[in-house]
Amino acid sequence: MTKRIFRTVFLVAVGMFLASALLFMTVLYDYFSSLQQNQMRIQADLAAQGVEGGGAAYLEGLAPGPYRITWIDAGGSVLYDSASTPGGMENHLAREEVQQALGQGYGASARTSATLTERCLYSAKRLPDGTVLRLSATQSSLLVLTLGMLQPVAVLFILAVAASMFLADRLSKSIVKPLNQLDLDCPQAGQGYGELAPLLQRIGSQQQQLKQQQAALVRKQAELELAGQARREFTANVSHELKTPLQSISGYAELLQNGMVKEEDIAPFAGRIYREAQRMVGLVEDIISLSHLDEGAGDMHWAQADLYGIAAQAVSSLAAEAEAAGVEVALEGGPAALWGVPPLLYSIAYNLCGNAIKYNRPGGRVEVRVEAAGGGAVLSVSDTGIGIPPSEQGRIFERFYRVDKSRSKAVGGTGLGLSIVKHAVMVHQGEIALRSQPGEGTVVTVTLHPSCGGRG
Repeated sequence: MTKRIFRTVFLVAVGMFLASALLFMTVLYDYFSSLQQNQMRIQADLAAQGVEGGGAAYLEGLAPGPYRITWIDAGGSVLYDSASTPGGMENHLAREEVQQALGQGYGASARTSATLTERCLYSAKRLPDGTVLRLSATQSSLLVLTLGMLQPVAVLFILAVAASMFLADRLSKSIVKPLNQLDLDCPQAGQGYGELAPLLQRIGSQQQQLKQQQAALVRKQAELELAGQARREFTANVSHELKTPLQSISGYAELLQNGMVKEEDIAPFAGRIYREAQRMVGLVEDIISLSHLDEGAGDMHWAQADLYGIAAQAVSSLAAEAEAAGVEVALEGGPAALWGVPPLLYSIAYNLCGNAIKYNRPGGRVEVRVEAAGGGAVLSVSDTGIGIPPSEQGRIFERFYRVDKSRSKAVGGTGLGLSIVKHAVMVHQGEIALRSQPGEGTVVTVTLHPSCGGRG
């Protein structure tokens, strides 16, 4: 292990040195090339001004200097060259810098020789008469510069290798030393060493995870038992709720079958059978709705909806029931658009308004208010009814739970309405708030946020 650590540290150190040296030389070479290119552009501008005033005579009077000067006409023919006779030179129209100067007024390029030993920089400027004045300079390539600095670089490399070997040896021994001194009978004693702490912490973390998983399994088992108990209670409640109307229907039907009902009582008996059957139909529909909501309602269609319009539909559907109960229903507020499942939104408004009417008193009042709120909507239903005792308020959203069982049977209903409301609000990631006092009425507020779960 010590050799592996030594080899890794040594190779990394040497590699970093070589990479840093290469990067430094490349950046430095590009920097000085950029400076030289800028200097050539300034010189080209000055020379161009001289040629505009003195023509070829100006060029012939210039000292050679570090730059080669070439004057090219618009067709690419060389008019003047400070290092060669123009007549024997090839056409320069295809040169990159000349093309740029003719098209943009100024051009620059760089070309490396075939032997990779030299690099030529070119700077060209277009004159008012359409000719091009070009300056060129030669510099050593990066390869030549590197070879020229080979001796000092080699000295630095040897020193870096020696320092890397020394540091790698010391570091590898210091890393392995705590491992060799580790007491296997008491591994926790090595926690003070940073390199060993993650390993020991991971062992402890895995033990903690095993304990958490065991606790989670116990909780899961308890949840399953509670779910099983709730399922048994639900089955018992469903059986009870179905048994009562079935017994009524069976009893009325038996009396009719045996001819024990007077002619004038047949219609009332048939009406009772119809009402009990409708009660069973409503109960089955509510059970199906709850089962669907328990599964997440993932197949329901989400759309942009107006909660105020949906509440208006619910109020209209309950108008006859409110009139029969002697309860006044008022709808207030305004449009409140949100993203949701329209049938579920309708069930929220319908069940809340229906309960407010059923558990009200003759001459009572139900106020339904819908308001837009930050991209979502708030639905509030208040009544002047019998109210709910504080001890019962935590359970009214349970399935088949009724605060006043005698009154519930008198006004009808399945006992599942508020449970459906609760699940529908959960599907929309909303919140329900309840405020009630016995004899003073009830206020239920549903807040639906703009980021409902069915979008996307």
